[in-house]
Amino acid sequence: MSSGDRIEAAAERSPLVHSALEQARSDHAGQVRNGSGGMPYVDHPIRVAAILDELGYGDEVLAAALLHDVVEDSETTLDELREKFGDEVAGLVGAMTDDEELEDYRERKAEHRERLAAAPVEALAIYGADKLTNSKTLRDAYASEGDAVRDEFKVPLELKLEIWELDLELLREKAPELPYLDELTEELSRLRACLEAPAPH
Repeated sequence: MSSGDRIEAAAERSPLVHSALEQARSDHAGQVRNGSGGMPYVDHPIRVAAILDELGYGDEVLAAALLHDVVEDSETTLDELREKFGDEVAGLVGAMTDDEELEDYRERKAEHRERLAAAPVEALAIYGADKLTNSKTLRDAYASEGDAVRDEFKVPLELKLEIWELDLELLREKAPELPYLDELTEELSRLRACLEAPAPH
């Protein structure tokens, strides 16, 4: 079953997931995911949510996974999400949201890891699924586009990968029971090998 089919099925059985999917589609309409080979942005949260659905997480977690980027990448606010989806979903989305007031990338990501270290394990599950999806998507794009994919990001890919490796350390420390951590470790290793190899032509 594809990620899209899995989440469509979840949306059919759950009004909460259905509403979150509609919100994500609306908020990310017209957006393209960086480093994805032109993938519609909403495909990313759908893939993240599908990983968590497959692992048996509940509807609040699936809804938060679908909405995890909307505060960063649309006009929707956390208060609006809280009003529409409740405290649990909004709390998980808040835990997933960078503090955009911190301009330095390393500083912003370090602050985010600190907050996640104190967050519920469900937030860490979404975060890890996000990293797994990101690393696979970026590796596929790099394989097809080569170094041109670097132009889609504000920071060097090596720095992004370094941050993801620190994220993995956090996940191994705080949520070692997450079943995809070995897969994430392998994906990050493969991505590092791609970045260190001569660029494809």
